[in-house]
Amino acid sequence: MRSIYYRMMVFLAAAYLLIPDWVLAAGAGGTELIVVADTRRVSWGPEKYFLDVYNTNLTLFGVWCLLLTLFWGMFLGLLTDQIMRRTGLDLEHRTIVEH
Repeated sequence: MRSIYYRMMVFLAAAYLLIPDWVLAAGAGGTELIVVADTRRVSWGPEKYFLDVYNTNLTLFGVWCLLLTLFWGMFLGLLTDQIMRRTGLDLEHRTIVEH
């Protein structure tokens, strides 16, 4: 029974991946698209730097995105904790009351 199940899953996965070719929805072979950021009208330093990094080194751009997301999340979390503490909501020392 397991063998039939796995064969059926492999068949369905292959069919799912090949259906666009079978119905000619994939078209006649396309060319590779190159996506670049337009930096002609940008003059502000940090914005120009990030656009140039995006155009030249996607790995470094990905690292920057990861780090900025990490620090913004940490900053917003700490800010929210401070706001809640000042308004009197203390989530560290709370008791859970079951109804």
